[in-house]
Parts: sequence; structure tokens; C-alpha cells
Amino acid sequence: MIQTADFDYNLPSELIAQTPLPNRDQCRLLTLDRRTGAIAHRRFDELPNILRPDDLLVVNDSRVLPARLYGRKPTGGRVEVLLLRPFGADSWSALTHPGLRVGQTVDFADVLGAQVDSIGIDGERILRFNRAGSDLDRAIHQIGQLPIPPYVKTPLQRPDDYQTVYAAEEGSVAAPTAGLHFSHDLLERLRTNGIEQVHLTLHVGVGTFRPVKVTNVAEHRMHAEWFRISDEAATRINRAKGDGRRIVAVGTTVVRTLESVADAAGLIQPTTGDTSLFIVPGYQFRCIDALITNFHLPRSTLLMLVSAFAGREHVLAAYAEAVRERYRFYSFGDAMLIS
Repeated sequence: MIQTADFDYNLPSELIAQTPLPNRDQCRLLTLDRRTGAIAHRRFDELPNILRPDDLLVVNDSRVLPARLYGRKPTGGRVEVLLLRPFGADSWSALTHPGLRVGQTVDFADVLGAQVDSIGIDGERILRFNRAGSDLDRAIHQIGQLPIPPYVKTPLQRPDDYQTVYAAEEGSVAAPTAGLHFSHDLLERLRTNGIEQVHLTLHVGVGTFRPVKVTNVAEHRMHAEWFRISDEAATRINRAKGDGRRIVAVGTTVVRTLESVADAAGLIQPTTGDTSLFIVPGYQFRCIDALITNFHLPRSTLLMLVSAFAGREHVLAAYAEAVRERYRFYSFGDAMLIS
């Protein structure tokens, strides 16, 4: 039995990064050889000289929604809403604090109103708004805020600091944070070195970051997240696999997307759908060969995925080394390359 406690580690609170670096590609990069456990300390902007010239870099181009709304009940009580997924033209699945009953209404700064239509099995509320379509979308962008993680206590000075430079299609409630380290200049230097890049889309949901509350990891249930792999992306990934080139995933969201659709040979088809794939040690990877990722929370599904790829002992040893070397952790922190 794989236990949640197996993925715990001690992290001094001062190592939780509160702000992004002024130059996003200047963060530190810990490289980990998943076969030997060997560790090296580099800088992220050295990546063009660390990756192989024929590697294929796969990134998630999802953009973060201004998904956090603040409103009031008719009684004046304050309500915080986190939008999760759209349900038709005028409704969204959302988390509310405090929890609202069916039929209760919320007013958002006299710009938008909503009523709770139903409550899902996981406690999410289906909110029906008094606007629809593009009109609703404009109102959300007028009053919504980016849902910065709760462990970041410093207000965000520049909203784009919580977006990747290649973010395109809006739909995530959290950034695919491994991609935050890439600058336009770094991406161009990677291209110059022959490192091909391809985009897919997975809209990051709150389920990715929810803590695992069960003792037995097998009892944890992942929430579904929507993804799309285009014809072009599938063709280029399959060509790279056929040529024996490495598939380098930027972030755990890319890993879960590719591994959800890969066949036994690691080849994929153009696909749009949902994935609730939960990767834990013992999983046999079919598509990816290397992973760029951040340092993740203890006991999280993200740490379990990384441990499945590199081995739990190697990963926890690398995390202990990162703590000793005073790396910055979590969303605005430093990065790892596992290969």
C-alpha cells in the first residue's frame, strides 16, 4: 500500500517564494538523473545548453482565468467565489466560501448577480448568472481577480507574472507553473539550438492542488480536467517518438495529458476530452522522457507524479538537497529538470 505520509518532507516557511523573480528565466535549476540520482545545480537560462539539440519541448498554453470573485449576500455577508468550469452560456461550477444553499443569491459589485441552482457531490455550486455568453465573460473580466495560491501572501504586482509567456486559451484556475520560467528570449535561444517546441492545452482545475486527505493513496480521486491535443501537436510528437528523440514535458499537466492518451508505443492521437489520470509510483510511462517541473507541496498528487517518474527516494533526496541549498519553492520558486 502506498501511503500519503510517504511523500512528506520538511520545508522551512521562508523558502516558499512569495514573489516572482524580476527576470523569470534567472531562477535556479536543479537537475536530477532519474537513473542514478545524481544532482547538479544550474540556472534555468542555461537550458539551451543542457537539453539535447533534437529534443521536443511540450508546453501547456492554457491561460489563467480571473476566476476569483468577491460578492455579497442580500444580508450583506461577504462571499468569495472561485469559478471552476463553465456550464452552458450563463452558468459556472464554482466553490463558494462560505458554502451557499440552493436558491441563495450573490451580488458582485452591482455588475453581476448569481443564484445557486444546485450543489454537486464534491460541494461545488452551480451558479446561474444574470448575464450570458460574451456579456458574462466581459463582466467576469471586469470584476474577477487571478486566483493566486493561498501560500502566496504578497499581492501580485503584475498580473502577467502569473501567466506563461505563451499562454493562449483561457480556462485554468491556476497557472501551469513549470512554464512560468520561460521568457521569449529563452524560447528563441532554444529554437536556435534546434530544440523544437509544441503546444497542447490542459485547463488546470482546483483538483490538481487539493490535498490528499486519505491515508491510502489508492483511495484518492482526481478531479477531471479538460484538455486538447491538436492534429499538428500529435503529428510532431509522434514524429519525434518515431525518430527516437526525447519528449520533454514542461510541467505535470503536460505529463498527465500525454500519458492519458498515449498507446503502448508512446504514440498519441489528436484528442479533446477530460482526464482524471492519477500517476503514482509503479506507473509505467509511455510517452515522456524528461520533465521540467517546480518543487511541489508535501503529500500532493504532483509530488507523487514526480516520484513515479524519478523514484521516490531520488526525489526526496533532491528535495532535501534543495532545502539545504536554500532553493525557492512552489509556484514562484525554482525549477527541476528530471531526465
